[in-house]
Amino acid sequence: MKIKKILIAALAAANILSIGTGLVLTAVGSSTAHKQGTNYAAQRWDPEGEHVQLSCYFTEDAGFTTGTYPFVRQILTDKLKNAGVIAEEGKKFIPEAYSVNVGQCSVRCDRTGRSEAMITAVGGDFFLFRDFKLLDGSFFSESDIMQDGAVIDRNLAWELYGSDDIAGMNIYINGVKFYISGVIELPDTKAEKKTAGDFSRAYISYDGMKLLGGGMDEYSTEQEITCYECIVPNPVENFAYNAVSEYFKNGYTYTSTVVNNTERFKPSELAKKYKKLSDYAIADKAIIYPYWENASRITEFRLAGIYYFRRLTYIIPILTLLLLIVIGWRAGGRLRKKITAKISDTVTKVLYRRSIVKKEKKEQKEQQKILKQSKE
Repeated sequence: MKIKKILIAALAAANILSIGTGLVLTAVGSSTAHKQGTNYAAQRWDPEGEHVQLSCYFTEDAGFTTGTYPFVRQILTDKLKNAGVIAEEGKKFIPEAYSVNVGQCSVRCDRTGRSEAMITAVGGDFFLFRDFKLLDGSFFSESDIMQDGAVIDRNLAWELYGSDDIAGMNIYINGVKFYISGVIELPDTKAEKKTAGDFSRAYISYDGMKLLGGGMDEYSTEQEITCYECIVPNPVENFAYNAVSEYFKNGYTYTSTVVNNTERFKPSELAKKYKKLSDYAIADKAIIYPYWENASRITEFRLAGIYYFRRLTYIIPILTLLLLIVIGWRAGGRLRKKITAKISDTVTKVLYRRSIVKKEKKEQKEQQKILKQSKE
């Protein structure tokens, strides 16, 4: 009996430990995923969850440009209309963004401050897709009359002006004048810090990139895109992802890759991916990802391990449940026998009593009949 109690206590402790570990891993995984806010633009745009966020990355020689990306939107719009999905009045149907890494440039200000910074040219609703924390000023947009605004990070602001309260001040990128539209905070997650490196960063418009020259034709109507993003209505599972993947598969099979940002941190998918991480880690295309995507890929690797080991914590509770089912079934069999015997005994007694009562009633009738005949 003592051994039995010890085994029960040990099994209970193992279950508590397993369930507790599973809950901790779930909390850690969820927290780690949500820190990569760049993958949650669709949720910010549509809290009801009827849209998904997709990102497409290209090699430098892919030929995807500002002149070709509108075709993606048109195809998606047509497919959605055929599926019965139409735009809400007053709301953009498919928010889009695109960008390209311009490279490292020299930056100075109106004073003595100078620095080197990585410049990214952006278009569309780029800042909708990023979870940048704005410290001062505002983000520029394509609707601005002048396209000479620049959003710079806190590092660059302090290197140039010794402050991050400098919206409206001038900076000169490779000698070309821009004004500071806004100042943003530095990346704060471990993965983003690792992939962003120590570079100061600035974001300018595609029109601003034309002004920089550097081999770019100022009068060209098309400019290179290496990152295209969109938020798309998703009437059925994988509708948007399949539509975008099908488009890029036709003309950009070997020069592009498509990511479903909304589904990338899904625990069940990441747990499956853990056994194939070696395949996932192999770069089969010459794509240089922006730092936010590299940070997300690092996070995927980490979460794949977390959610895979979380699955292992299910083993003891599942085995315990199966054991309880077996014990319950066996106990139930003995119980059923006892109940059946009890019912049978009860039925037998009832039937016996009924037969006695019936017999007594019959004897009474016969006696009454004999008494009646004797009187006559």
